Amino acid sequence: MENTVIHQEEAICALATANGVGAIAVIRISGFRSVEIVNTFFKGRDLTRVKSHTVHFGTIRDSAEVIDEVLVTVFRSPASFTREDAVEISCHGSDYIIRRLLKLLVRGGARMANPGEFTQRAFLNGQFDLVQAEAVADLIAADSEASHRAALQQLRGGFSKQLASLREELIHFASLVELELDFGEEDVEFAGRDDLRNLINHLNDSLLPLISSFDLGNALKEGVPVAIIGAPNVGKSTLLNALLNEEKAIVTAIAGTTRDVIEDTMVLGGIRFRFIDTAGIRETRDVVEAIGIERSKKAMAKADIILLLFDSEETFRELEPLAAEIPDGKKVLWVRNKVDLGFAGEKAATAGEVRGISAATGEGLEELKQQIIEIAGSQSQSGIIVTNLRHYEHLLKTHHALNDVLRGLDDGVSGDFLAQDIRLALFHLGEITGAIVTDDLLANIFSRFCIGK
Repeated sequence: MENTVIHQEEAICALATANGVGAIAVIRISGFRSVEIVNTFFKGRDLTRVKSHTVHFGTIRDSAEVIDEVLVTVFRSPASFTREDAVEISCHGSDYIIRRLLKLLVRGGARMANPGEFTQRAFLNGQFDLVQAEAVADLIAADSEASHRAALQQLRGGFSKQLASLREELIHFASLVELELDFGEEDVEFAGRDDLRNLINHLNDSLLPLISSFDLGNALKEGVPVAIIGAPNVGKSTLLNALLNEEKAIVTAIAGTTRDVIEDTMVLGGIRFRFIDTAGIRETRDVVEAIGIERSKKAMAKADIILLLFDSEETFRELEPLAAEIPDGKKVLWVRNKVDLGFAGEKAATAGEVRGISAATGEGLEELKQQIIEIAGSQSQSGIIVTNLRHYEHLLKTHHALNDVLRGLDDGVSGDFLAQDIRLALFHLGEITGAIVTDDLLANIFSRFCIGK
């Protein structure tokens, strides 16, 4: 009875009644005697005799008192989410009804689920690995199409299969190196050093794209950062307000109105973006404004996409030295604002393609949004994307351990030192998928889930 857990989850759905919409609660029970416990209070079919994946109508009663009319769905082990016997009770969403049902189940021998306990049981029972278990939480938290797609890909096991394949290759060579240690006095070499070097290089070639994908993966979860950079009064705050379709930033004709970084998020084309308005870049003796400008440069360094905004030849020229300092890999869009007003002179050829807009009137704004979406969208479609910081850290540690193996090969170190670094690489790969797991690791991961997921 101790390992039977229960969980309440409410949802709103359309009902075939005159008043249109009603609340329904789903109470889930999983574990030893879960079917028998529910059957004690359920009046309808004998649940102990029904087949898996069947739904039954009846009432839940406390002695002779009817608590509610319900639908009960039975899942037999191992054909359930947790691979245990499980039951779902669909009842009316009244707080009173829910409390009464939970009390009955606890009285019958169940207990309340801990955070993430359903998913943890599914992992421990071999339903999926740790990467897929964490993807359940990411899928629930996904608030854009791109983050949903990334979580779903991991839930389906694409990332796990790639890691398992890499680990399998490394285990084979590790066993050969370990075998050499058993014949240390006979100077036998079972693992060819050139073959080992080729394997390590192959593994690194697979790991590096995964490691590099984390910046994008993190951006998809938190919002792709887009920094709006330019001189004072070129319309940065107006553009932010226009993109967000709300008055987020104060707009005045006074130069230097924005003294700090202002940001907000929105979803465009299924991707969450984090638009960042910054203080105008210029020489200033104002201490507060100078701090704001320094923060603007930091925001630009952290942004994935940079909008360099200008409204005249002069403000364009002011951006050129700053643009020259932008690292390779950043996506830079030159944006000419106030095209409805026009300005004299031709844009410099060094700017490349320039997108003309009017943040005030909305001219060219949709085209600019589409270009931003296309830049982020092309990146988000490229293979497996690492979105979890824990995965990133262990991939990085695996890469470092493999590089230590390469250095050991270069230095001609003995097999026992090579084996130590190979074991470390295997350990970090195993910690990602849960092939190597500790109670502390599981407690840390699943405590972040909502109750009973």
